[in-house]
Amino acid sequence: MRRTSTDRLSQAAIVVAIAAVVALIAAQTSANLRSRGIASGYGYLGRASGFEIAPGPVSYSSRDTYARALVAGVVNTLRVALPGMAIASALGLVLGIARLSRVAVVAGAARLYIEVFRNIPLLLQLLFWYSLLQSLPPPHNRAVGFRGATASPEYAALLIGLSSCTAAYIAEIVRGGILAVERGQWDAAASLRLSRLQTLRFVILPQAATVIVPPTTSQFLNLTKNSSLAVAIGYPDLMSITNTTLNQTGQAIEAIALMMAIYLALSGVIAWTMHRWPRPSYAA
Repeated sequence: MRRTSTDRLSQAAIVVAIAAVVALIAAQTSANLRSRGIASGYGYLGRASGFEIAPGPVSYSSRDTYARALVAGVVNTLRVALPGMAIASALGLVLGIARLSRVAVVAGAARLYIEVFRNIPLLLQLLFWYSLLQSLPPPHNRAVGFRGATASPEYAALLIGLSSCTAAYIAEIVRGGILAVERGQWDAAASLRLSRLQTLRFVILPQAATVIVPPTTSQFLNLTKNSSLAVAIGYPDLMSITNTTLNQTGQAIEAIALMMAIYLALSGVIAWTMHRWPRPSYAA
């Protein structure tokens, strides 16, 4: 009992010490900013931004505020991340199953895809897709139904790059999850005269899901955070708009802190959603 009380006091002391250090850093930073004549706080969010953003789901003009520009950046990030997760999941599932195929050509092709996309830097992949799409003739109509938004080469390159790369990692997760299921489950399904596809769908994958879902959640988080590489190809995501904002306002600390908080919130929502996602069950 005495030891428990001591532990709690020690933990409380550590928390107080950390809070004190943070407060001192904040006070010193505020004093340094004042001495240099640099404004602090988030009042800049209410001012007109003065820069344009490529058309997207959120209507925006240079007369709108920095806050609205930030909202546009968040929506543009989600516009890539959410469909990217869906595409990566579907493609990764197919590749993971193909990797275990008894047909050598199918298994070899899946392995080649996985090795290529896992071993080339994601930024280089994005630049490749962007250059490829830029060299293609422009379509007559790129409207995709987001209130006049267009599927620009930047958006398409980012979506293809993120989903195709993440799919390679999910494929290995799926393969590992399937291999984690006992071989006896295959034999039992075969004794019931289930086809290989039926066995995968009704027996193996439901059991493998408990192994597959947690690391797949990490890949979803990586995909969302890796969307920040969009700044390299000119897609106006959260990172790109924050970068423009801090360059114009000079309030780098506030802008970066706000961006970090948004990414943290997005990651928290994704992790919570995946944790709450209903797991398929299988009764032996």
